This record gives sequence, structure tokens and C-alpha cells, in this order.
Amino acid sequence: MAKILIIAEHDGQVLNAGTAKTVACAATIPGAEIDVIVLAEKSDAVAAEAAALEAVSCVIAVDNEANKHPLAAVLAPQVVALADGYSHVFAPSSTFGKDLMPRVAALLGVNQVSDIMSVEGERTFKRPIYAGNAIVTVEVPGDAAIIATVRTASYRAVGSGSAATVEKTTVAAALPTHTRFVDAQTGASDRPDLQTAARVVAGGRAVGSVEGFDLINALADKLGAGVGASRAAVDAGYVANDVQVGQTGKIIAPELYIAIGISGAIQHVTGIKDAGTIVAINKDEEAPIFEVADIGLVGDLFAVVPELTDAL
Repeated sequence: MAKILIIAEHDGQVLNAGTAKTVACAATIPGAEIDVIVLAEKSDAVAAEAAALEAVSCVIAVDNEANKHPLAAVLAPQVVALADGYSHVFAPSSTFGKDLMPRVAALLGVNQVSDIMSVEGERTFKRPIYAGNAIVTVEVPGDAAIIATVRTASYRAVGSGSAATVEKTTVAAALPTHTRFVDAQTGASDRPDLQTAARVVAGGRAVGSVEGFDLINALADKLGAGVGASRAAVDAGYVANDVQVGQTGKIIAPELYIAIGISGAIQHVTGIKDAGTIVAINKDEEAPIFEVADIGLVGDLFAVVPELTDAL
């Protein structure tokens, strides 16, 4: 039997959707018994949400003032202390998971498996390499715990409605003092989070300016969509880098992705391969984006997008 520990990602109040997708991955491992650990200052709300996820057997809640902010240096020793007896320790392949899990692997003295996109066996997985241009099958040898991040774009979140037990516990782990929280600077937005949004509207360099992105924002608002961008648009300073989609940005899997003025470089396409329906708007009919688009419209974005927005 595979005994799996999943590290919950949350903001202190609400569970991140990536956790439910990580549970979905873990549930495909033969004989999986899944526990979720919630490390927080006050875990009650998040733990209750995690306990409702399908396939979860138990939620382990650790309340500690040191966990108020998700510092990897502080969380990792606690994860290691609780990982004893588990065959697998998983987290979402998000900024949170990519920051935390290498530390966990290092403390346990094992190699990490990154970006699991499918489970082939209890210790065998598939993951993308070379910007998603190739898929490699990885088999983890030995009996050591498997430390891994899960490519959440490859999975649909499990449902809720279950009632797993919640166990409060304390962790006897020495926490570092050389790392401390100073400040968090985040962009405020009423739009859906880019990595969990069902719909995303993204703009590229052809949008032309910060003001040009108002067209993208207006269409996104009509659709209730998140806003994304290509690296070229980010590098040009049209938008902040936290909305970048692609190999060096966010990997997303919305039901609908609308690419406006985006040429479709492989680095960008890597970030949207798992999208349900891809719509491309570009005046260059030879743009590579049309090779992956389900629906393509050749036209001037400055004429097409306002007309589409008005129609909606």
C-alpha cells in the first residue's frame, strides 16, 4: 500500500485549488492512502476544507505562529518530521511547491521528481522535459520516500463532500532563525487567479503598449476571465511578470484560452498545452499559434477584440 502525504497550499483561509489536483494525482497510485498536512498559524478553516476532499483519509493540522507565512525554510523541517512512515510526499508544482519540496528532498537526502504529469506505477511516473517537447518516464529506485511535485495542469481537481478526520498535532522540529518574513508585495486584482481560472485571455507583444492591454482587460472582464501575457509582452513592460504564461511563467489548463497578438513560440505553447479550447487572434496567418489553436481568426486585434467585446 502507498501511504501518501500531501502538503496543502493555502493562504491561511482558503485551500489552493492545486491541492485538490495533487490529491487527484495521488489517487491514481495503486493502493493509495492519502493524508493531507496543513501547516498554518490557525488551521481550522483550511483543514476543514481539506477534509472534505474526495480520497483523503486524514488531515493533519499543525498550528504554529511560525507558519503564518509560508516560508520554505520554516515549513521543510516540519514536513520532514511528519514524513516518517510515508512512501510518497507530494505538493503542487506551483511557486509554493517548487520552493518547498527541494528543501524537503535535501533534508531527507533523496532526489526529487518534478512535474509529475501521469502515474505509471507506484514508483514510476511521466514528466515533461525540454520545455514539454519530450516526455520522460522516471522510475524511483529503492525504498526511500518519493518527494515530488505534481503538474497540476495535467489533473482535474477531486470533488468535495467527504468527511475525513482532522487530527491536531505538534511538531518537534528545530526551526531556523536565519530566515524570516519581512514583507509581501502582491498585485491586487478582482479577476480569477491565473492558474485556477476556467477562462484566460492573454495578450502578446502585438498589443503594443500598456494602454493597448486595456482591450485585453475589457474582454477578460466580459468573460469573467483571468488575464495572461506572453513573455514578449512582459519583457516590453506592458504587464507585470506574474501574469506571464509559458515555460518561464505559469503552466495553466483553463477550459478556454484566448491568445491575442501572440505568435505562438514553443516556450509559450508549453504553458497552454493542456487547455481545453484554444482560440487565437492574429493578423499573421502564418503565426505558429494557429498550429495549436482549435479556433483561429486572422485579423487586426485592434478591430476584432473591441467588436468581440461589444458582442459579448
